[in-house]
Amino acid sequence: MQERFKNFTVLIAKINRCIRKIKTEEMAEFDLKSTHVSCLYYLYTVGTLTSKELCDVCEEDKASISRSIEFLENNGYIKSVDKEYKRYKRQLELTEKGTEVGKRIFERITGILNQSGEGISNDERENLYRMLYLISENLQKICDKYEN
Repeated sequence: MQERFKNFTVLIAKINRCIRKIKTEEMAEFDLKSTHVSCLYYLYTVGTLTSKELCDVCEEDKASISRSIEFLENNGYIKSVDKEYKRYKRQLELTEKGTEVGKRIFERITGILNQSGEGISNDERENLYRMLYLISENLQKICDKYEN
C-alpha cells in the first residue's frame, strides 16, 4: 500500500511539473502564461466560448480566467463577439493574431501529446484516460465531503 501511494503521488506530481515546464518553455516566445495557452487552445479547437465555458473547459477559477481574458483582449488575441451582454456572458473568439498563435499552440500540443504517448496503443491510451477519469471523479467525491 505504501508503494502504491508513493507511485501514485510521485508520478502525478512529476507529470504535473513536466506539463508546467513544457508550457513555460514552449510558450516563452509568445510571452504567454499557462492559463493564456489553455484559453487560446480551446478557443482555437472549439470556437467561440464565454468566460464561464472557458472556466469549465480549462478547469480554472473565474478570477484566473477573467485576468487571462483581459490580457488576451488587451494584447489582440481575442475579442468579444457581442458587446450587449455582460462581460461573463459574452461570446469570445480569436482575432487573426489569436488564430495564428492558436494554430501554433495546437500544433505544438499535438506534437507533445504524440511524443509523450510513444509506445502506447490507442486501446491502452483509452484505458489510461478512463482510469484517470475514474480516479479523478473518486478523489473529487472525497474532496466534496470536506466542503460539506
